[in-house]
Amino acid sequence: MASQPPNPTQEDSSTLDHAGWSATASALNGLTDAAANHSSPPEQHLHAPGDQPSSHAWLVKHFPTAATTATLEKLEAKFHMGNYVIDRATGQKTFEAMSVYVRIGMHLLYYGSTQEKALHWSRTLELLKEQSEKMGREYDSPESKAHIQPFIDSFGLQDSMKDMVVEDPMQYPTFNEFFAREIKEAARPVAAPGDEGVTSSVADCRLTAFQTVDLATKYWIKGFGFSIPKLVGSEELARQFDGGSIVIARLAPQDYHRWHAPVDGTVEQINEIPGTYYTVNPQAINEPGTLDVFCENRRSVMTLRRSSTGAPIAIIAVGAMLVGSIQYVPASKIGAEVKRGQCLGRFLYGGSTVIVLYPKGEVVLDEDLVKNSVELGCETQMKVGWSVGRKQ
Repeated sequence: MASQPPNPTQEDSSTLDHAGWSATASALNGLTDAAANHSSPPEQHLHAPGDQPSSHAWLVKHFPTAATTATLEKLEAKFHMGNYVIDRATGQKTFEAMSVYVRIGMHLLYYGSTQEKALHWSRTLELLKEQSEKMGREYDSPESKAHIQPFIDSFGLQDSMKDMVVEDPMQYPTFNEFFAREIKEAARPVAAPGDEGVTSSVADCRLTAFQTVDLATKYWIKGFGFSIPKLVGSEELARQFDGGSIVIARLAPQDYHRWHAPVDGTVEQINEIPGTYYTVNPQAINEPGTLDVFCENRRSVMTLRRSSTGAPIAIIAVGAMLVGSIQYVPASKIGAEVKRGQCLGRFLYGGSTVIVLYPKGEVVLDEDLVKNSVELGCETQMKVGWSVGRKQ
């Protein structure tokens, strides 16, 4: 696509903003063009770790002027370009480097002194939408099968394929069908089956958990504009979660990309909210002064009526940069009764997030998850069905 900057609407829009926007558009378009070459393994471009020297050298080619290259280097100095995650099973803390395409998304958020204005430029929103839809088309093509095995090799997913309904990677007709692959029910048993008080992780994910939304905005969601009414698109629905708890499940590209019910319940409503496609990487969520991407991105809000208590539970699937689609499975229709751990929907290509809201007093979150989130400022690596908390 063309990479012309938007027309400035503010007198203080600077040359740096124009150069930064053009460079970012060129870099993002270059990556998605490279992904269309299905003979080229994605770990050499789209999924190259962003902290590698080769990735930096590639980015500098797209940010050639002294001003924009200096901005890129400032970004690298300010942000560690990755995230620390605690494995719940082992307690081990590890560093996960973000992919180069996420680094480009971060640059789009932070490149200029008038970032708040730039984020609202219609051309920026169009860029993200067009590139996300472009990736969806590329990975819906039969030729995209060629990226499946390199993706598995790059992220060490070979052993996990035995847990999938279709175990043979070459049996998937497209990369997107592989990306949204279905897991065997026995591979993700729920914690404490039969205990209606327990709530479970909705996804294989990197999870943060906060007993109140106020704690979440103090320690994690630091961009401006976040509110529960904006997130769910309804003042009436939002009032039911006043003083309630919030759990944020981030799905990295290498994760199993479906989400599941956290409790037994009945599907009462599903509300689709249009939006854009900013990166949902924690660096974007944690930085003060930026837009809150959870309330800007496209999202789908499902409300369950919990069987054991009658309380509403909101499950918000949030799209993200290069996410092609948010899709519900047929069993998730309005009026359906679902069981804890049952699959509700799937994301096509890209990292993404599922947020779960509980009313006040509906859940006491597990102590280790809260400690990791609040005291350590870290996500916890989780599996579908693992305990998140319980009704006291």
